[in-house]
Amino acid sequence: MNTLTGKSPKLTLLGAGPGDPELLTLKGINALKDADVVLYDSLVNEEILAHANRALLVFVGKRKGNHSHTQDEINELIVDYSMEFGHVVRVKGGDPFVFGRGKEEEIYALEKGIEVEVIPGISSSVAVPASVGIPVTSRGVAESFWVITGTTSDRELSKDLLLAAQSSATVVVLMGMSKLAEIVAIYTGLGKADLPVAIIQDGTKIAQKEVVGTIQNILEISQNQGIKAPAVIVIGEVVHLARVKKQLQEDWVLEDEFIFQNLNTLPFSN
Repeated sequence: MNTLTGKSPKLTLLGAGPGDPELLTLKGINALKDADVVLYDSLVNEEILAHANRALLVFVGKRKGNHSHTQDEINELIVDYSMEFGHVVRVKGGDPFVFGRGKEEEIYALEKGIEVEVIPGISSSVAVPASVGIPVTSRGVAESFWVITGTTSDRELSKDLLLAAQSSATVVVLMGMSKLAEIVAIYTGLGKADLPVAIIQDGTKIAQKEVVGTIQNILEISQNQGIKAPAVIVIGEVVHLARVKKQLQEDWVLEDEFIFQNLNTLPFSN
């Protein structure tokens, strides 16, 4: 089959990571450099597109209530562009197989006779909590973790959350800000109003914001601080460990302030 580039049709499903462009894998960079067409989502940091310096860039982002393309249209674009140009790189935030509908696109392309490669990405479900010092598992605190979508294809909160909430595991909710009140209600009904919660908006990006509270006050805190999607919600005792990192940072700053004061100088001065 001949294309304009002389290449065989190929689809690469690429996970771009949680947002920081430096968290893109080396294999992902190489795929972008080789791309003839790049289809990218709204959660992808556009800085990484500089690696695709000879590709046609096509935005196919989907956000709640604002879809530039339907999934069926994206599937067709993958096939059409690969048949015409050759190598299509479909870039998704995080990992393409973690609530990214990557498998649907892979199957569709394979059924059309197109070669498919999958390049995993660092999932925001673990990387974003880590960015504020929260491990999703920690010895003696949490032995396992759940990763749950806050909004299913039916626009409902996943029923798995009720099961997860009954465990002692860390629960990470993606795409769940619009369902935060429902999440709080479930945990409150289980007598877990004091369970720690962290919400991290724009995780690993320069604009990152985070708040920490408990089930009983996280709604009020997040509203007061203006926390919005996209955000990762982390529920569980591991959230307490974020304070260790923050406390260590505060101790370091206080110690430095004492030293600088005694040296009669100021830190970070130009």
